[in-house]
Amino acid sequence: MNYLKLTFDKLEVGEVNDLVAHESCGAISLFVGTTRDNFDGKTVVQLQYEAYEAMALKTMSQICDLMRIKWPDIKHIGIYHRLGTVPVKEASVVIGVSSPHRVSSLEAVHFAIDELKKSVPVWKKEQYVEGCSEWKENKECTWSKSYKNDHVL
Repeated sequence: MNYLKLTFDKLEVGEVNDLVAHESCGAISLFVGTTRDNFDGKTVVQLQYEAYEAMALKTMSQICDLMRIKWPDIKHIGIYHRLGTVPVKEASVVIGVSSPHRVSSLEAVHFAIDELKKSVPVWKKEQYVEGCSEWKENKECTWSKSYKNDHVL
């Protein structure tokens, strides 16, 4: 089963862990991406996330399909991404994968976050303590080079 969610609510790691758990699996691997308080010497106070929601969910589903091809023993996958304001130390993304043994789930979680950053239409804006802000594009992103310059909230 795939559990995919975009939400403005605070992400709960335990919720994703519980969703992907299965009695036939001895491994659950989790990735939690959080807002850090700095970037390139600037003090970050929060991130703002926005998404093309229908396309983001479709792309997240495609990532799950690819994961299941590469690691056919995966049981459950959870990918939750936060939208709106995400303060420092809070999770912006949680990915969980269960499998009978650890190798599949560990490799799949690594694959999932890399693919998410490359292909899912989610944008983030860093807000700095100095009062300024800046749209940031993932260096892995393969589809958008101009959104941050053209977009206004």
